[in-house]
Amino acid sequence: MDQLILDQNYYNRGIQLLCGVDEAGRGPLAGPVFAAAVILRPDCVLEGINDSKKLSEKKREQLFEVIQQQALAWCIASADEGEIDQLNILKATFLAMRRAVEGLQPVPEFVLVDGNANPVLSIATETVVKGDAQSQSIAAASVLAKVARDRYMLELDRQYPQYNFKKHKGYPTKEHYRLLDEYGISPVHRRSFLKKRTGGVG
Repeated sequence: MDQLILDQNYYNRGIQLLCGVDEAGRGPLAGPVFAAAVILRPDCVLEGINDSKKLSEKKREQLFEVIQQQALAWCIASADEGEIDQLNILKATFLAMRRAVEGLQPVPEFVLVDGNANPVLSIATETVVKGDAQSQSIAAASVLAKVARDRYMLELDRQYPQYNFKKHKGYPTKEHYRLLDEYGISPVHRRSFLKKRTGGVG
């Protein structure tokens, strides 16, 4: 399993509390950006784990429960649309990542973050491009963040059914833009992503 190799390198160096971090929801027009942090036991093997976007929704839901049961520690956090508009999406993503890592107990010894942008944590960190394909810890975080955000968007769908969030999860689809034209910008839309559109509801 290729994803075990990177993590194993750190375990071999004596780091037992290795944390993987990933985000979900940087691209949508609505809702928060989510991040998850996961510490797995060195002997943990999660069958079928991969980049959450490459897994079926059913498989993600199954793994969500398995990861939470088997992880030594995990935390899911978010930054809402107001924070995204105030800070910008990258800084808001970093904020969600910091909240996730700070919510862990025990405190990790080292953190692997998916991507090439460092969120500047108080703990030694390495960024890993396409990390969810190289680190089981990052892949586990990817699943937790994705499932948690999708579930949250289903809650928003019940509050704002006119936008059909349950289908597109807030991403910029043709249907989503059409519904924005029809109903305007809701309180849960990211106004910084929709500067060319005016109006709103609520």
